Parts: sequence; C-alpha cells; structure tokens
Amino acid sequence: MGKKTYVLVGTGGRAEFFYGAIASRFRETAELLAFCDINRVRMDYANKRLRETYDYPEVDTYPSERFEDMIAQKKPDCVIVTSVDRTHHRYIVRALELGCDVITEKPMTTDAEKCQEILDAVSRTGRKVRVSFNYRYAPHHTKIRELIENGTIGDVTSIHFEWLLNTRHGADYFRRWHRDKRNGGGLLVHKSTHHFDLVNFWIGSQPDTVFAMGDLLFYGRENAENRGVTKFYDRATGHPNAEGDPFALTLDDNEQLKGMYLDAESEDGYRRDQSVFGDGISIEDTMSVMVRYKNRALLTYSLNAYLPWEGYRIAFNGTKGRIEANVVEQSYVNAGGDKALEGALQGANILVFPMFGEPYKADFEEGEGGHGGGDPVLLNDLFGEPVEDRFRRAADHVDGARSILTGIAANLSMAQGRAVKVDELVRFS
Repeated sequence: MGKKTYVLVGTGGRAEFFYGAIASRFRETAELLAFCDINRVRMDYANKRLRETYDYPEVDTYPSERFEDMIAQKKPDCVIVTSVDRTHHRYIVRALELGCDVITEKPMTTDAEKCQEILDAVSRTGRKVRVSFNYRYAPHHTKIRELIENGTIGDVTSIHFEWLLNTRHGADYFRRWHRDKRNGGGLLVHKSTHHFDLVNFWIGSQPDTVFAMGDLLFYGRENAENRGVTKFYDRATGHPNAEGDPFALTLDDNEQLKGMYLDAESEDGYRRDQSVFGDGISIEDTMSVMVRYKNRALLTYSLNAYLPWEGYRIAFNGTKGRIEANVVEQSYVNAGGDKALEGALQGANILVFPMFGEPYKADFEEGEGGHGGGDPVLLNDLFGEPVEDRFRRAADHVDGARSILTGIAANLSMAQGRAVKVDELVRFS
C-alpha cells in the first residue's frame, strides 16, 4: 500500500499535532504536501518546525484564497482542517467537493446551518470525514465503554458529569480567538464537544432534548472590577500591569508562542495574549446542561473554567449498579510547550458498585501521551496501518455532528430559556 498524501489548512496551535506525527512516526505511511493559512509568517514557522524539529523537508505554502489551487496542484488524498472553528465547514465542504477525504479538528463546526452543509456535502460527494476525538482512545475512557457495553451496571439510566478547567488551561480560552463566541460557539461547543461525544460513545445513544444555563461569572472586566481589581491591560506582552499576574501570558519569552503568534501579528493583527479580564468576551465560563437521550438516559453536566485543578468526575447509574470515575489531568497552554503533556494523565480511577455485591476497582493500562494517552492511539488510527478496533472509536461526520449538536442546542436553550429538541436542528439523510 502506497503512502497517503495530505495537505493541512490552518497552521495555528493544533496543527503540529498532525503534521508533527506525519513528519516523525508515520513517514512510511503518510506524506505531507502543503500548508494553507491566512498568515504567511505562521506557515513559514510551521515549515521551520518541520525542518528543525523533525528533519522533514519543507512543503509548499498557499494563502487561504488559493485553497482550491492547492488541491488542484497537489491532488492530496486527504485535507487536514485545523483552522479557526467557524471556518471548518468552508474547507471541509470544498475539500469533499474537490474529491478529497477530510480529517478535521474538533469541533467539526459551530452551528446548525454549517453542520447541515457538511452533512449534505458528505451525502452528495460520498467522501469521508473523520473528526479527531482523541479522548475516545484514552485507555480509561475505553475501559468505561467496555464496562457499559458488557452490561456491568445494566442499562444506564442517568449520568452526572462534572468537568473542571483550571486557571492555567481554562483561562487560555479567554485570551485568544475563542473568547468571541462567533469563532468557536463558546465552550459548550468548542470544548464540551469532547465530553458530549464521550457520553454518546459510552452509552451508545444520541441526544434528544437539551436545557442549559450559563454565564460569564469570573473572567471579563466587570467581574474583575467587582472583585476589586484596579490594574488592567489589553495584552500581557510588554505591559507593566501584567507583571506578576498569574493570568497573564507573555509571548516574547516562549519560542513557540513568539514564532507562531507574536512574529506573525503584522500579517493579520491577531493577538494571542489578550487579557482574560478585558472587554469583548462573549463566551460563558460557568455552564450547566441537562440532556435526555434517545434511550431515555438523563445527563447532568457542568463545566467551569477557573478552578484549582484540572480534570473531571463522572458517575453512571444503571439498573444493576453504578460506575464512578475520577480523573486528574495535566493542565497546559495551547502551543506553549510539549504536545505530549496536553491533557496527560496525572491520576485516574474507575470504581464499580454492583447493586448487590462488593465495590471494586476496574483496572486498565494507563496510556502515555496527551489527552490521557489517547493522542498516540488516535494518530496511529489516522495515519498508521489499519487495525481492527472492537470498540469502534473512529469518529465520522455523524459522530462529529451529534457531539456539537448538544452544545449548539445548549447555546440556543440559554439564549431562549427553553428546552431544545435536537432533531429540530439538522436533518440526517
């Protein structure tokens, strides 16, 4: 079998996860042909990373308006989409129409209309979309699926899922383009797509009805003023008021952040180091969601982005018992350090409580690498030789849609103060 060929659009913080894998572990099965981005400096920096970090030859670069030229000239098998979330659908749909398959970073897109465009394009073209849900591949998450699939606690009737982002990782969403809800759909789409996908994956069902509430209660200028903060800044780099602020991110003392963002500002004006206590933040930092699934199971979910530790607690109640999982993760700043430490596991346990029996700990092999050990397994699934997976962890466009539709419905619920039926949002052909 020959090498599959790839091009990548969007050379920001998530891009190296993919191009670095092709340039290192998967040279025998995959080949990178080109980069595409709105920012030439950022593409040049990605080529520098290829050359200096991976000893891989530089690839051709194309500005975003020449995306179609790139496809026509390079004729790739697959397009990798890691651009700003609100632009995903644009590249996914056009790549499919031009005869390519697609691998996209999560979330697949940000609203129902764009989601429908992708679903229709897959149906129209017959091409494939893969969504890179690395959390599915983490050994402790796979173990939970196995326990539920094996009927360990019978039919799942309810789930309580509490996710904590700490003041290092959580704050990062409020410094960059994610702070504008138009760019990523807010954390209930951009971040929670992982979590809603896991629930769909674990219980083998789909969201039916969603009700949500959320607010900006910690970040933002008004909240800081109410807590007595008096020193503000628009960006951290070079500003005296940012000195000593644990929420400040400076770009000039980190080689990756400087090369990828600070040096590239002249191209598009994007500032990666905005104050988390500035104006113009339109996303929530405190969210609660209730979901009823097609199989009648109920989910209560919360996400908070300013807590002292990073990780989650989840409990599954069933007709034969209960499963509890407690996970602590390594926090990180996107593109600010070692990719292998992004969401790396610091501690995890899974406890099973049979309805009539002694509780016990469910054992699993802890994986190495980012996102609880899921990253290396996902990358092998994407770029390595095909292997049979009895847990069916590969996520397609339907999985991508069902994960974001919970968050999209939650956003609509918050805006309108009502429960939202997911089937109202899109049509699956």
